[in-house]
Amino acid sequence: MPRKKKEEKKKAGLARHEKDTGSPEIQIVALTARIKAMTEHLKRHRKDVHSRYSLIKMAARRRKLLRYLKDNDFAKYREVVHSLGLRG
Repeated sequence: MPRKKKEEKKKAGLARHEKDTGSPEIQIVALTARIKAMTEHLKRHRKDVHSRYSLIKMAARRRKLLRYLKDNDFAKYREVVHSLGLRG
């Protein structure tokens, strides 16, 4: 299944409303999809330092969003982590 389809499917279960694009849960889903795609890209292109830097920035942003969600809505945090298979 293409990355966009998987991302849309996961977003549907976590969205607060139909056109939700800015909530932390949706941003985390989008970043996770981009991180997985970038990881695959870097497996093929090991010397692509610029993309590696972008991957680090995306991972840091996702980590900050997860921390925010954990501090403000722990139940939603657990739901997101479970649905994406993050953190063990």
